Amino acid sequence: MDFTDGLFPDPLYWIAHLLFILLIGYALITAPWKRMRDGELRHVFLGSCVALLIIWALKAGIHPGLHFHLLGGVLFLLLFGWQFALIGITLVIFGMSLNGGGEWQSISLNVLVMAAIPVLLGYWLLMLALRYLPHHFFVYSIFNGFIAGVLSMILTVMTAALLLICCGPYNFDWIVDRYLVFIPLMAFAEGFFTGMIATGMALFRPEWIMTYDDKRYIAGK
Repeated sequence: MDFTDGLFPDPLYWIAHLLFILLIGYALITAPWKRMRDGELRHVFLGSCVALLIIWALKAGIHPGLHFHLLGGVLFLLLFGWQFALIGITLVIFGMSLNGGGEWQSISLNVLVMAAIPVLLGYWLLMLALRYLPHHFFVYSIFNGFIAGVLSMILTVMTAALLLICCGPYNFDWIVDRYLVFIPLMAFAEGFFTGMIATGMALFRPEWIMTYDDKRYIAGK
């Protein structure tokens, strides 16, 4: 994760730019901007972006494109919905590029891998839970928090590894031995982080979570 400029062939970056423009444009158009008129929620959104930027800065890296850090994509989805989650993490990635000296060519690819994949997977799992699973607080906490966080990290890391093997400078054995071996640790940390914060906020600040409703998950249970 955290792809750098020059790591992949130029055509891949241009394809990523096109997909990024389409995706972020659709998110900007369809986002429920009326919700952000609430000053408190707006401050929570901006504060969360700053907090995630700090978390991403505390990363461990071994080689270009191979860094370990929490994603926060599913958590942002649960807090703000998929549109604002994409917008927020895009702002974080822009902030990381500014802080790192300007890795601008790779921004679109980083957004697609580190934001779009976990956010859209989390959104799909949320819709799946709403349709097929009991509307219970523990379903929201464990399935949409912990399990969705785990799966988002696994899918993100596997996608990054596939890109690095197929289009980047690393071979399969090297990636498996020095990167994919850490998937269980990274996935559990992401799931625990997402589930813990989502559960705590649902209990103490439910008005800050756009995907949570006390009437759906607690009332009458």
